[in-house]
Amino acid sequence: MLCDDIRYLTERALWETENLTKCIPDELWNKRYDGLPMWKYLYHTLYSMDRWYINPCDSTYQNPVFHTDTMADLNVIPTEEALTREQLESYFDQIKHKIEQYVEALEDQELDQKPEGCDMSRFRLILGQFRHWHRHMGVIYGFIVEDTGKWPYVLNMCGEYPQDPMPNYY
Repeated sequence: MLCDDIRYLTERALWETENLTKCIPDELWNKRYDGLPMWKYLYHTLYSMDRWYINPCDSTYQNPVFHTDTMADLNVIPTEEALTREQLESYFDQIKHKIEQYVEALEDQELDQKPEGCDMSRFRLILGQFRHWHRHMGVIYGFIVEDTGKWPYVLNMCGEYPQDPMPNYY
């Protein structure tokens, strides 16, 4: 039962993340906010989803090919590195598939268990990632709203999925 709720909310959160990514106008992709380009805020969010939703201690985890030691660190202002929309959309698709497979197989009795090598339960990892993931999505939403006046669509708890192709705004 709990995993059904996790699956439901994860599906909605993944849709919102994809829509938010598509709502970032090209002219804002490299625009800097507090010294950081928009793409870095998005990459930080995606990288954390990739690393922390399932098991941050997974010994088989491989960083994306374009990753550098400081790329996901919001305390480091990039000088020359840059990621394209295509790179991050492709990375998101990989993360989405990975998370969907994970939650599809997840069972309630596994939620209080710790993944191999990790000192946190699966439930704590999922809740913690939702907290972190959506906090950073909110920052990106704020930048988009401030610069464009448009609000990217949010599904809320029970809202309908829009019929129009992404990006979707209010």
